[in-house]
Amino acid sequence: MHKKHVAVLLGGFSSERPVSLSSGNACANALEQEGYQVTRVDVGRDVGRVLAELKPDVAFNALHGPFGEDGTIQGILEYLAIPYTHSGVLASALAMNKEQAKRVAKAVGIPVAEAKVVNRFTIRNEHPMKPPYVVKPVNEGSSFGVVIVKEDQSHPPQIISSTEWRYGEVVMVERFIHGRELTCAVMGDVALGVCEIIPVGHSFYDYDSKYVAGGSKHECPAKVSPNIYQKIQTLALKAHQAIGCRGVSRSDFRYDDRYSENGELVWLEVNTQPGMTPTSLVPEIAAEAGHSFGDLLSWMVEDASCLR
Repeated sequence: MHKKHVAVLLGGFSSERPVSLSSGNACANALEQEGYQVTRVDVGRDVGRVLAELKPDVAFNALHGPFGEDGTIQGILEYLAIPYTHSGVLASALAMNKEQAKRVAKAVGIPVAEAKVVNRFTIRNEHPMKPPYVVKPVNEGSSFGVVIVKEDQSHPPQIISSTEWRYGEVVMVERFIHGRELTCAVMGDVALGVCEIIPVGHSFYDYDSKYVAGGSKHECPAKVSPNIYQKIQTLALKAHQAIGCRGVSRSDFRYDDRYSENGELVWLEVNTQPGMTPTSLVPEIAAEAGHSFGDLLSWMVEDASCLR
């Protein structure tokens, strides 16, 4: 049987380039082991020309951050009529914009934290909401630019209005939810398992605890009651479908069980390009469900299409 020629798109020029290189190389190696003909494409501004000449059967999108997961590269692949993995143009753009994704999720009854979107300079002198709250860029991933403002902080974080800030003028301010960090992967139309992320030596699940070995501990499956476990799976699938995701996605949640077992469960966001590094969550959750890394990637390649 003829195995497809897969172009693995990696690298790119967002602040998440190192993560994408790690994800992309891990995927390329595994796909080669599965017998696919693989070409690694380090994505530059000439990616349209490179792919038009290469003419792969499938583009495996291992890019992270702006351009790679906001609908832009997806539009280029549609234009070139190259089938690709993960979500399409609209779902990618929607999920990348935290404000709009939250709006869609809320409309279908998914519980979200109260939030407002403001210009970063407007919060220089006074709190935009009662602390504790979280400030995050509207269009970034991998916890870039996330700042947690604690209850006892008398003024807003100065970094956000400073010249060092590199994450755009618009930020989302969101009520801080105490509790546990839980995540659930969706593969096609099936919600896989729920995993708990326990940061090690970090106050929250930041960039280092995501990508540095030993930065976080993953409890797969998460030790929560069966009804909470099932509720998370239901909500993850609901978010995947409402936003229009395809292939594989991962929804992140906060679960505050300090006062009761039912507690407060809040959906944070859906990630349409989840990491595929050796420390990443989706490969681990898929393995727990009986899908090896190679099987998972093969499924994604065979699932690839245009007009997603």
